[in-house]
Amino acid sequence: MSTETDKTLQTVEATAGIKSSSRLRTTRRTAVAAGLALALGLGVTAQASAGGSRSASGKPSDDITRIANFYGAYIDAVTDEDGKLADDLRKHYLTPAFQKELRAWEEKNHANGVLQAQNVPLAWKVTDNGTANHTEAVVTLTWGGGDTTKLIVDMTRDSRKIFHIGTTGVEAG
Repeated sequence: MSTETDKTLQTVEATAGIKSSSRLRTTRRTAVAAGLALALGLGVTAQASAGGSRSASGKPSDDITRIANFYGAYIDAVTDEDGKLADDLRKHYLTPAFQKELRAWEEKNHANGVLQAQNVPLAWKVTDNGTANHTEAVVTLTWGGGDTTKLIVDMTRDSRKIFHIGTTGVEAG
């Protein structure tokens, strides 16, 4: 942290009559520095915990990345309540036949077919489940309270479109 920021923080603490321990002062200084950097448009990302930076990666040619991208974008769209974007994502990532099947499932179950639930999960994880004729992934959705649901998502290798979402996979054929 710069000396100027440190002096500013000390002045603010003194003016407010704050007497803080070294650890608390360091935490406050970090928060003030992050706030100043954001206010100045320096693009600093504040982190809630100590440790290394977080990252995510993928390849557009990788089927598991594609399924993960779909779930990430879809959950964002549903969370943001953008029905048009969620529909557009379905059209882009799902086969036309599966879109029709999903609508029928949703009408019968009164739930979101992609998530197989009425609520939106707090987190998601996609893991390769391996198959020979198509890509199969396990999508783990994490809900409030830490409960999880596992869905099996199957995608063609040629068109790279999702043709099944359920609690069990489809038979490789």
